[in-house]
Amino acid sequence: MAAGILYVVATPIGNLADLSPRAVETLRGVAAICAEDTRHSRPLLAHHRIERPLIALHEHNESEISDKLVARILAGESLALISDAGTPLVSDPGYRLVCAARAAGIRVSPLPGACAAIAALSVAGLASDRFTFEGFLPAKPAARRARLVQLASELRTLVFYESSHRIEEMLADARVAFGDARSAVIARELTKLFETVLDGDLASLHARVVAEADQRKGEFVVIVAGVGDDTDAKLIEGRRLYAKLCEHLPPSQAAKLAAELSGAARKALYGGEVD
Repeated sequence: MAAGILYVVATPIGNLADLSPRAVETLRGVAAICAEDTRHSRPLLAHHRIERPLIALHEHNESEISDKLVARILAGESLALISDAGTPLVSDPGYRLVCAARAAGIRVSPLPGACAAIAALSVAGLASDRFTFEGFLPAKPAARRARLVQLASELRTLVFYESSHRIEEMLADARVAFGDARSAVIARELTKLFETVLDGDLASLHARVVAEADQRKGEFVVIVAGVGDDTDAKLIEGRRLYAKLCEHLPPSQAAKLAAELSGAARKALYGGEVD
């Protein structure tokens, strides 16, 4: 018997009408649908009159059940993989299943559709020709701040996901890492009733989120402009290295080494010009 196909199907990030006709047809035709949270997916499937068995596949059981799902596909069944919202595997489960399927020689076919990161980037008005997707930052404050500092010299536009209970703290940490004047966009509840897309510098955006309770509700995509040009990037990286090296070396030696590693001018790192 010929092997089936694993379909990776993007689902709406809010508006149920964003599920494509091809996705509806495919989901109606597979043997079963692997869903991140079956309770969350049932309303979407019911809305489109899709009546197929659901299999829970999430971060806690994916390793355990992937081989069983691959065996079903090899036996001739086609399965679909969906996440709670958007494109599977983009900050969502499914990576292990897709890897196992491909390793077994199974055809893995994408059905493209909504992705919160791309949707936000398309309306942000920031440079989108080159960007880096960071997904969710670490939940622990120290690790989150360290990661943001590492990204401070990035030339490309930065795209983050954030939750409602950490958005205020994330923006505060971003101000420290990137500076108050760095341009940014907060896209909240995209395609939903209370969709908002706010732009400005990090200081003003953080102030608005702090001041308005409604701007702390929902799901967020935060987009931060890149550092701007290569000279600025070298300076930011040089200052980061200088501050770290000063913990272990005299300032003059720290500045010399930081300048060599970053390409920044030594005089901008050592002396009165260092922030």
